Amino acid sequence: MKKFMDEDFLLSNDTAKTLYHENAKQMPIVDYHCHIDPKDIYEDVVYANLTQVWLGGDHYKWRAMRTNGIEERYITGEDTTAYEKFEKWAETVPKLIGNPLYHWTHMELKRYFDIDNILSPKTCKKIWDAANERLKDLSVRKIIEKSNVKLICTTDDPIDDLRWHKYISEDETCKIKVLPAFRPDKVLNIDKPGFVEYIKKLGDVCGINIKTVDDVKAALASRIEFFVKMGCKASDHALDYIVYRKTDENLDAVLQAALDGKAIDQEKADEYKAEILMFCASQYKKHNIVMQLHYGALRNTNPAAFAKLGPDSGFDAICGYDKSGVALGALLGALEAKDSLPKTIIYSLNPTDNALITAIIGCFQSPEVPMKIQHGSAWWFNDTKTGMMEQMTNLANFSILPNFIGMLTDSRSFLSYTRHEYFRRILCDLIGQWVENGEYPADMEILGKMVEDICYNNTVRYFGFEV
Repeated sequence: MKKFMDEDFLLSNDTAKTLYHENAKQMPIVDYHCHIDPKDIYEDVVYANLTQVWLGGDHYKWRAMRTNGIEERYITGEDTTAYEKFEKWAETVPKLIGNPLYHWTHMELKRYFDIDNILSPKTCKKIWDAANERLKDLSVRKIIEKSNVKLICTTDDPIDDLRWHKYISEDETCKIKVLPAFRPDKVLNIDKPGFVEYIKKLGDVCGINIKTVDDVKAALASRIEFFVKMGCKASDHALDYIVYRKTDENLDAVLQAALDGKAIDQEKADEYKAEILMFCASQYKKHNIVMQLHYGALRNTNPAAFAKLGPDSGFDAICGYDKSGVALGALLGALEAKDSLPKTIIYSLNPTDNALITAIIGCFQSPEVPMKIQHGSAWWFNDTKTGMMEQMTNLANFSILPNFIGMLTDSRSFLSYTRHEYFRRILCDLIGQWVENGEYPADMEILGKMVEDICYNNTVRYFGFEV
């Protein structure tokens, strides 16, 4: 029987062990998509306690606690102490067999706090005290440096003034490069609450009285140029589903109706979204920005919980959409026809789309860069051992795995960089299995380079990062 989480954790064969310890482990991290606040990096925040850094805003853990029957007051409530919340998490952890949260929890305790104890009600107080003592000397920047992170791309709204990115770039004591990523969801969401107010803010920032679709495009172009000046190399779009609708109609009337507070027909809303997405893509191509498309989330499924706690509280789920492949193929095809297709990473929250995505991306590759169109790493509900293996196996089956740009955190927590280690161990084990089954030669020079490229080198080349 193997010891829990020893140095060969998740490495089931000798080839995997060699690849991880000699190649993967040493590689730095580039986190090209996350949701951390750059203000915290600039201010080099020191957290008051483990609950604050570990449970605050972590809807993964919140969902698990609710599923374990924990009262909401111990999850997001304000009438319970930080320790009481941590106690409830400690009650939940022993039940998480097969859940990556069990692994992540103990990897984070081990890597950041040098704690080998298993979290449970029995060890709760001891771990709480030990971790909090360590936190006194473990600021945000120290956490990042300890994780060997060289570059971070945050997720930023077009109207953001990016002041914290500017401050970080001017701070000679900060060893981490922090770049903005362009996230224009609120510009596209013409059918969602808050659109009118947001467009007014966008216009004010750009000095444009937005009345037409061309005005929207001019505002977006202006903000993209600003983001590029601030070092932006990546964009991101959170789409309910892939939108593509060809239309020759003037969409100004649709925009005006929305600005007048009128309900917008879904078909017309999708036409507007497709038009703006296509324009954004053309700008990304112009400025060599990578476009990321995340789709397939069923948002805010519990109306009562949403009313009480708002978005990103753990009440989203996976949604499947008919003909996703048709829409995705049509979108990429339309952009390619106009020579407006940028480097693109595609993520679906529905794992049944794995084969669909890996098949489609093969239709739009070019000499511009190896695997110009990428199938993004297993995302959100899929960043499990099973989910990662399925995504990478599909990619290997249909495409070229060694050209893959690897893992990202997609996280709001500074302790989430262990997810890169988790991914790397799974990657090495998967490749090791194929080698030891006689499905690929045991050429460790080729294999080692393959692993190092997926972990780090491919990402740097693909985005054009200077690290």
